[in-house]
This record gives sequence, structure tokens and C-alpha cells, in this order.
Amino acid sequence: MNELLMFALLFAAIGIGWWLGRRSATAAGPDLPGQYYKGLNYLLDGRPDGAVDAFINALEVNSETLETHIALGNLLRKRGEVDRAIRIHQNLLARPSLPRPQVHQAHLELARDYISAGLFDRAERLLRDLVKDSPEQRRASQRHLLEIFQSERDWAQAIEVATALLPRKSLLGAPAAVARGASAQPVAVALAHYHCELANELLAQGNVSDAHAQLLQALAKDRQCVRASIMLGQVEYQSGHYKQAVKALRKVRQQDPDYIPETIPTLRDCYRELGDQRALRQYLEECLQANPTAPLVLAVADDLRETDGDEAAVSFLSEQLARYPSLRGLSRLIGLQMQNTEGSIRNNLTLLELLVDRLIAERPTYRCGHCGFAGRQLHWFCPGCKHWGTVKSIRGNRVD
Repeated sequence: MNELLMFALLFAAIGIGWWLGRRSATAAGPDLPGQYYKGLNYLLDGRPDGAVDAFINALEVNSETLETHIALGNLLRKRGEVDRAIRIHQNLLARPSLPRPQVHQAHLELARDYISAGLFDRAERLLRDLVKDSPEQRRASQRHLLEIFQSERDWAQAIEVATALLPRKSLLGAPAAVARGASAQPVAVALAHYHCELANELLAQGNVSDAHAQLLQALAKDRQCVRASIMLGQVEYQSGHYKQAVKALRKVRQQDPDYIPETIPTLRDCYRELGDQRALRQYLEECLQANPTAPLVLAVADDLRETDGDEAAVSFLSEQLARYPSLRGLSRLIGLQMQNTEGSIRNNLTLLELLVDRLIAERPTYRCGHCGFAGRQLHWFCPGCKHWGTVKSIRGNRVD
């Protein structure tokens, strides 16, 4: 245990001593319980584990001391002392004299302990009881249920709970408060991703029609869900509905243009099947003009190379790199230049390409806009802050 916990325990000891002293002053005798002095000795001797146990025994459980017990239990849970936190909160529930709202509060804290310990089945039982029996703790319990179902990847139950958390539409037309989920994001955002996760599972089972329906549900819950549009475009393409796929994928430009690069491979396949690659070129150039990024520059260069040859691609890349320096663009330009060189010049370009590629390999490709988590893979659920849809391709007018 570190100095923070020692300080907190000392503070708790002072508070317990004050309360016990105040209580004894109004009673017949002035003596404090022996357990309190025992706990204080443990604390001064640098043995906080024994101090915790002694203070728990010294402090009577009632309405006045409930918050002190809960605060100490929460502190222990945050420090990883989950077993002791569980014992503190179970000790509260063993007292039948507590009012019902305080019993519900202790149940919620115990459920949080179980979640921290990975005992999801026990936590789920407590939380479901609170949803049914405690109006005061219902929404907090539902948010913790979402946390459990996300961890267990039980998307059907997550959808059920998240739907219950959505604010009801007012008959008077008044704006409803935005419901928040387990990660403090709007519930509608998480709910759309739950539908996408369920669609992924259905696609893995070969159930394309139900997956398609889940993606439409995702967009109904959150019209700005980029992931649903990308997945819908891929499903439509695989089903041979190329125009519908293009429509879904081009919608991403209005939802969040930072995700346009994720749509380009499927868009290219769709336009190739439609025999209208000129429309793809026009769309990419419009996107590039409005949102210049390295992935878009490379996409246009690839399109130029396929239709107009290497020289057109080299000329375009050289012009774009002067405006928007990019290691990935430089690597692609070197690769194109190598096609028309030989001898020592080719060897030098090969070495330069190798060095640039090493620099690229050392840099992250994606970053979470909420917590800064970075990596080389697109995660729809950020491993750092547990937010949905906040990780996107790193962009900017700089070498990246």
C-alpha cells in the first residue's frame, strides 16, 4: 500500500475517533472501544492491513456511519484490495437495521466489487435485483450491467439494457436528457455499435439478411454511426448490390470524413463492377480537396496509376507531397520511381525506401480522439478509455 492509502486510513482513523468520542460523550462513559486503539497502533506501526480490520470492527454500522464504510470500501477497491472491499460491503448488508435505500446503496457497491474481481455472475444477480427493486439505483445498475455484457460480449442482452436506458420521447416535444452508458458516452452511440457487433456474429454464421437488419437498426439508433455504414456497404457489395453499397459507403463522408480511407477499397471494387471508375476518381478528388490526408492522396495516386500510368501517379504524388508531407506518400513515390531506374540509383532508392518503411513501422496508424491510445489497427472499441468509435486514422498536414 502506498502513502495515499496510509493517509486515507489515518484520516479515517481520525474521523472514527471523533465519532466514537462524540458518541461516548453523550453516553455514560468517555472510553473509546479497544478496537479503535488497536487499529491506530497498527496504523502507526506501518501495518495498514491490520488497521483496516480493526477499524471495521470498531465502527458501528448505522445510518450515520454508512458513508464512512462505503468510502473505505471504495478506496480499497480502487487500490486493488477487492477482497477487503467485499468484506466491508457484506458487513453492511449483515445489519438488518439499515433503511432500505442504504441497503440498496450497499448492494450497488458490492456489485461494483464483484465486477472488479471478475465475478460477473454475482454482480449481474445483484444488479438485476436493484433494477427491479430500487428506483434510486436503477440507472446506475443498468450502466453496470452494460459494462458486464460488454465484457462478456453478450450483445443481445447489452442491446436490451441499452434500449431501456434510452430517454423516452416527451409527448410535449421537450428535449430529453442524453442518456449515458457505462463509459459516459451517449447510450445511442454504444447501442449502435452493439448492433454492429451482433451483425458481425451473424455474418460469421452466414446469416446475411439478419446481419443487414442489425446494421439498419444501428443507423436507426445513431445516424452518425460510421461503422454501420461501412459494414452495410461491405454487405451490399458481397450481395451484388453495388449501387446500394456505393450509397452506404459515400454516406461516411457526411458522417465523419476522417473515415473515408476505410471505405476506399470496397468503393474501388464497387465502381469496377459498375464499370464507372471515372466516378470514383471524381469522388476521391472531391474528398481530397475538402479533407486532404495522406491515405486519400495515396488512393488518388493508385487510381491514377491504374488508369493513366506511373508517370501520372508520380507527377501527382510529387505535387501533393510538396503541400502535405507524408512518409507513406514518400515511400509510395520512391517505389514508383524505382520502376524506371537501375544500377546504383536503384540501389540507393531501395535503401531509402527501406529506411522510410522502418520509420513508418515505428509510428502508430490510428489514435483515439478521447484518450490518446495509439496503435496500428483500427479498434471500434478503444482498449484505453472504453469508448466506442473514437479511434480513427491519424491525419494532419505533417509528416506522419
